[in-house]
Amino acid sequence: MIMELLDKFITGIKKTHLFSPKDKLLLAVSGGVDSVVLCELCKQAGYDFAMAHCNFKLRDKESERDKEFVSHLAKKYNVEFLVKDFDTKEYAGEHKLSIQEAARELRYGWFAELVNGQWSIVNGQSAESIHHSPLTIHLLTAHHSDDNNETLLMNFFRGTGLHGLTGIPVSVNYIRRPLLNFSKDELLAFAKKNNLEFVEDSSNQSSKYTRNFFRNEIIPAISKVYPQVKENLQNNMERFKETEKLYRLSVEALKKKLCRVKGKEVHIPVRQLMGFNNRALVYEIISEYGFQEKQVEEVFKLAGSDSGKYITSPSNEHRIIKHRHWFIISPVASGGSENIIIEENDKEISYPGGTLQLETTPAINHKPQTTNSEACLDAKEIRFPLLLRKWKTGDYFYPLGMKKKKKINRFLIDQKFSASAKESIWVIESDQRITWVVGHRIDERFKITDQTKNMIRLSIVPSGK
Repeated sequence: MIMELLDKFITGIKKTHLFSPKDKLLLAVSGGVDSVVLCELCKQAGYDFAMAHCNFKLRDKESERDKEFVSHLAKKYNVEFLVKDFDTKEYAGEHKLSIQEAARELRYGWFAELVNGQWSIVNGQSAESIHHSPLTIHLLTAHHSDDNNETLLMNFFRGTGLHGLTGIPVSVNYIRRPLLNFSKDELLAFAKKNNLEFVEDSSNQSSKYTRNFFRNEIIPAISKVYPQVKENLQNNMERFKETEKLYRLSVEALKKKLCRVKGKEVHIPVRQLMGFNNRALVYEIISEYGFQEKQVEEVFKLAGSDSGKYITSPSNEHRIIKHRHWFIISPVASGGSENIIIEENDKEISYPGGTLQLETTPAINHKPQTTNSEACLDAKEIRFPLLLRKWKTGDYFYPLGMKKKKKINRFLIDQKFSASAKESIWVIESDQRITWVVGHRIDERFKITDQTKNMIRLSIVPSGK
């Protein structure tokens, strides 16, 4: 049993190329049986490792006991011991997180610092910085197949896409999980055969935590009806992984067909996307830019909205703008964008041509400016949000002083613009009507008249001033 498990451990690592014997391993060790077995397996396999322990200070003396235990375990293996104390409750309160979420953020945040070379050992002494070593660093966690089963069920009942049914990944970035093919029973048997000591976390017995509820109550209850439930869940995850591979191939092909990258923007034909009538496809496209699954319905509503309407990602980093027959996914920060939203309260907008300043003022006794760097528009004719964008073939407006519309391309030719100069022309659009060919001519429909009460003054400050 002992050699079989060790062989299975080594073979699994080689088969999945998790890491090599030359790599430096940082083991996340709580002191429980899972992480203790991971340490012993790494020792017997001859891997070079250090141990990292998180003290979340949630179980008073028991937490201190765990820290001391892992410290002695590191001495037993004669390996480096790193420890971090956290005020988890305070962090959870400050960030409005559950205790479990807070502990996860703190744990993986610290692990990231360690793997990136910011090492500190117990008692605050400095350890040799990892960036002076040519070795590759991997963080190993002791997640096993029972953890994987619980994660699958939690995701399923909470609500998830296909990826959430594939379980815990064996590797992601610098994290490796070499025990995912081992069951809890196998780990307990290995510990018993090797006379390994470990500590028990008393909170694992409480079902008030979601994972413990699935572990202690849901899965045992299902096992009474389906005794092979654990094996079946593992097999299902493998099927879901294979299915996801096909799904990804299909999604990538559709994204390549639909999404047209233009600088920092992505342009998507509305009718073509909506023709699929598939929420999963919409989510796969927008999630890459920070949009959430609940915003998929907003995209469908946006498809039927007027040009100029938009939705914003929760992080406020991207917008999806409805522009005529297109969705445009554009960064909120205007640098590099060719479609920039101007809100009514905006006072200053940066764009590749410089900075655009906006001011709303009374128009009484005002003589409109006629310079290329300033435009005065009748406020009552303006509908926000405005869209500042590059001009396109087919655009037209009513040049100031003219009663007939004129294509912008013809206007620029008449103004004797070179082909390269035309490429740098921007326009401002209000409710699908062009109000200003920026820096050149306003639209007749938006000019100041004797009846104008308030005006919007747009001024250009060239780059570098």
